[in-house]
Amino acid sequence: MSRDTLSDLLRSVRLRGAVFFYVSLRDQWSAEASAAQEIVKAVMPGCEHAMEYHMVAKGEGWAVVSGLPPVRLSAGDIVIFPQGDRHVISSAPDLEPSRREPEWVFARRNDPKPLPISIRHGVVDDQTSMPIEDADAVLVCGFLGCDLKPFNPLIAALPRILHLPASRTGDWVARVIDQAVMESNERRPGGEAVLERLSEMMFIDVARRYLDSLPEEAIGWLAGLRDRFVGKALALLHERPDHAWTVDDLGREVGLSRSALHERFVNFLGHPPMQYLANWRIQLGARLLRESNRTVATIALEVGYDSEAAFSRAFRRIVGMPPTAWRKAQANA
Repeated sequence: MSRDTLSDLLRSVRLRGAVFFYVSLRDQWSAEASAAQEIVKAVMPGCEHAMEYHMVAKGEGWAVVSGLPPVRLSAGDIVIFPQGDRHVISSAPDLEPSRREPEWVFARRNDPKPLPISIRHGVVDDQTSMPIEDADAVLVCGFLGCDLKPFNPLIAALPRILHLPASRTGDWVARVIDQAVMESNERRPGGEAVLERLSEMMFIDVARRYLDSLPEEAIGWLAGLRDRFVGKALALLHERPDHAWTVDDLGREVGLSRSALHERFVNFLGHPPMQYLANWRIQLGARLLRESNRTVATIALEVGYDSEAAFSRAFRRIVGMPPTAWRKAQANA
């Protein structure tokens, strides 16, 4: 059930992936990446939030985010920055990084992807890549985009840096990285679409493995999915959002008293079940407003409101504008 709920959320928030850079490196090297919010409109147009990731196809290196200890990277590793932090990838933690300003990213946004970059002795060449056999390290780098509004509890549940070592990825991720390298170098027709799908699959697998690795005392949306009672309650709310749920009904379904379910839900998610349901209904309504031609009244009934007026009031309270105005804003975005 929990895994279905995760898929449900990822579909609703429009997870999208892209590979943007193919980076070959030799000798000492260090590169700083901009905060994702500075370049999201260039790398993931139409998305509210972007997460940069790096697949290490060859060699070793370090990933550094301000305020956190450096993370050692090896071939086959994947590192993701879910909160979109500015970060440095380097051959050693304390090297002065080279940096491409956001303006450079915007200037190259329409170039064929992935963009080749090579760094040798600290000198950056953003036109070509060196042969794999000549590089000490090779990275395939990209972005994952998604919506934050009206409701996306997943991003807040992820850490600032998410490192998946090769020892925990399994054989299929190694094949994904190999495929990404091949597509990056051969530039066959459809290659960009292949890389997009590969990066989305990679993120979902990393999120599942992070979920599996959470300690028993963890809290948050992902930890709630794993909990026997909260996970089942979330699955029911996602499966039947239009049902006239009460906390009593939900408690009976999952095998807890009203008060016990309320307490457990608040402990993991920070708010009670009915507030979660209200947020999720508005998220579903927003998706239907954006992706369909259904009337607001029809959408209101589909997501569990008994009238267009009730849905509009809830939508305005959570989103800050009425449904019709939000739909128009999305169409013009």
